[in-house]
Amino acid sequence: MGMEMESYSSNTGAMDKKEKLSTTRRKGGLVTMPFIIANEAFEKVASYGVLPNMIFYLMKGYNLSFAKANYVLFLWSAATNFTPTLGAFLADSYLGRFLTISLGCIFSLLGMTVLWLTAMIPGAKPQSCNLIPPCKSATAGQLGLLISSFGLMSIGAGGIRSASMAFGADQLDNKDNPDNERVQESYFGWYYAATSISVLVAFTGIVYIQDKMGMKVGFGVPAILMFLSALLFFLASSFYIKHKATKSLLTGLVQVTVAAYKNRKLALPPLDSSSYHHRKGSRNTGPTEKLMFLNKACVLRNPEDVTPSGVALDPWSLCTVEQVEELKALIRVIPIWSTGIMMSINTSQSSFPVIQASSMNRHVTSNFQIPAGSFVMFMMITISGWLVLYDRAILPLASKIRGKPVRIGTKARMGIGLFFTGLSMVISGVVERVRRRKAIEQGFLNDPQALVDMSAMWLVPQYVAGGFAEAFNAIGQIEFYYSEFPRTMSSVASSLFGLGMAVANVLASAVLSTVDRYTKGEGKESWVSSNINKGRYENYYWLLSILSCVNLICFIICSWAYGPCADDVKKEDDIEGNELEEISKLRPRTPLRVMPA
Repeated sequence: MGMEMESYSSNTGAMDKKEKLSTTRRKGGLVTMPFIIANEAFEKVASYGVLPNMIFYLMKGYNLSFAKANYVLFLWSAATNFTPTLGAFLADSYLGRFLTISLGCIFSLLGMTVLWLTAMIPGAKPQSCNLIPPCKSATAGQLGLLISSFGLMSIGAGGIRSASMAFGADQLDNKDNPDNERVQESYFGWYYAATSISVLVAFTGIVYIQDKMGMKVGFGVPAILMFLSALLFFLASSFYIKHKATKSLLTGLVQVTVAAYKNRKLALPPLDSSSYHHRKGSRNTGPTEKLMFLNKACVLRNPEDVTPSGVALDPWSLCTVEQVEELKALIRVIPIWSTGIMMSINTSQSSFPVIQASSMNRHVTSNFQIPAGSFVMFMMITISGWLVLYDRAILPLASKIRGKPVRIGTKARMGIGLFFTGLSMVISGVVERVRRRKAIEQGFLNDPQALVDMSAMWLVPQYVAGGFAEAFNAIGQIEFYYSEFPRTMSSVASSLFGLGMAVANVLASAVLSTVDRYTKGEGKESWVSSNINKGRYENYYWLLSILSCVNLICFIICSWAYGPCADDVKKEDDIEGNELEEISKLRPRTPLRVMPA
């Protein structure tokens, strides 16, 4: 009887285990993909759709000067680019990805709704003066309502963009599936395809609606799309795999700094000794010679400081060799990372060409003209076209000619991108000089809203140069981080890129305010005047081109000081084409970045 009970208990336990496993397997999978991808896609259309024409809304709706309106947009973009870094930390350490995205949806929807209300409620904005002084300034309450909508949208973007892609990968990650890697790769492809299409729809469809129907409808449509984004995400809630939060990598990096400081008086043992704490089964038994002051964080003073499972009792006093090397890798790339900020500063000047385009002939046919805010699509077309050409035609042809795999190294691509971003500023300055001269010749010096007899298609070359800058530097930058960092730091690689954009937005606002302050007064018009015909936008562009030239020189120095990177080592080892392909699969694709936010 006892044996029967034991057998029954054993069988029941096995059945419970199988039932639990079956329940887990029923969650996640391809059925969740439409909801997750649609959530991200609608959010992108909604948030990016309000950006291009926002400069007009601030200037005409709130009577802000061009410089002040740009200052607001720069700070909003900085917040939007920084919050995903914070969101990733909260998702990994405390909230989990599902809750982070859920909160992001709610905040984004609230922000979009408040922005729509600023257009709907008559008293939410000052009376428009159509940029002709004297203009009544917006009250603190009116500006507060507007800024609160920006803040809510930034928080929402931080929640959705920080965790959406990884949350989708969680649904498909099945180690028992032999095609797991292929499924993941397919997911990333669809994810970025949906993202790119969404941005294109935002810059064309939403901008066109705003131009033709005004901001009441133009802000209402994104709000509806954001509602659909949240609704679709929550509808599939019961189907999601929801992993709990674990310790963040960022926490581990901070622990290394604290532990190194605590142990600063310790003498360093030889690098090949067994006195360094490392993860169980790790190949790294000792730290490297670089940045040796950090090695003190992993010095094992007493074997009793580590549990039998190989975990430090006090992680703030003893870290692993792997943690130390991760922080070293991060510190080493910071100089090169800082040189990418200049390109982001140039990219964030999106309001200038929008103002230029609005004063030029934008007609493609007699009945259709391209909205001023939609010219950025030429940058997107350049990026997409170049990536396809580079990946599918240029590299295979070059490899066939040379008889071995050919690819441009990440640092070389970053340098080429920095050259193109400076070139785009030079072209912008030349085109603006010609446009302004024509405006004065045609008697429009005091009329910034007059249409100059000059085709807006002259703006396309600067967008093309900017597109090449993005295609080379931005994507090269991401791949550089992924190739130089350990696999455990993949989240840091993407966070670094967004953080650089946030820093660039803050610096761009500082450059703009400095130029505005020191180029006006004593009867002189500011370079960045609200009257584009009286201002000297071309001088501002050329200032940025000079800074870009100095930055390129800094990049060359930093690149030389960094030494060979992982790509250079692979070339020296003559890695075969199929191995290169396997390595490339480890790096996530890079989304297009065509706007400051």
